[in-house]
Amino acid sequence: MRKIIVLSMITLDGVMQAPGAPEEDTSGGFKYGGWVAPYFDEVYGKVMEKQMKPADLLLGRKTFEIFADYWPEHENVWPGINDVTKYVMSTTMEKSDWKNSVFLKSLADIEKLKNSKGSDIQVHGSGELIQLLLKNDLVDELWLKIHPLTLGKGKKLFDNGTIPAAFTLIESSVTPSGVIIANYKRAGKVKTGTVGA
Repeated sequence: MRKIIVLSMITLDGVMQAPGAPEEDTSGGFKYGGWVAPYFDEVYGKVMEKQMKPADLLLGRKTFEIFADYWPEHENVWPGINDVTKYVMSTTMEKSDWKNSVFLKSLADIEKLKNSKGSDIQVHGSGELIQLLLKNDLVDELWLKIHPLTLGKGKKLFDNGTIPAAFTLIESSVTPSGVIIANYKRAGKVKTGTVGA
């Protein structure tokens, strides 16, 4: 069985929309694209480098289109990105010129992929796909970069369909610019109790 790892840059209020650039995703009138840029420093860069090791990718259609437009010409920044398998969840796309792209149509396709043999599978961006994965308890790890700002509006990491689930912190650090980097592993059901009892 393969692990599905969600990597996400989020704000304190959980917004994940368009972290990289102003024109990345302006849907819904979003005007804060590129909100990660002021927090990028050497420590942040080293974490990104570590997380960009070759692994198969599972992407939603919109994120795939952004990636396919950029990464084939910038493999020096993300070595191996062109060689790994890119699994794309889409009901409208069926092919791409970007090599090693495989198109999935349903939740059953994702479950079959997860139960196959191979490397860990990373999910970047892909808000709607992440909602589907969380709703169906298919996320094994969350690798979050939590930025010290709120945006109020925008697509959120935890939105419709997130189920009650416990996670264990497996690694964490804080960058000089105040970004909390926290990696969590799925850890069973939510436990409750009374504080101080």
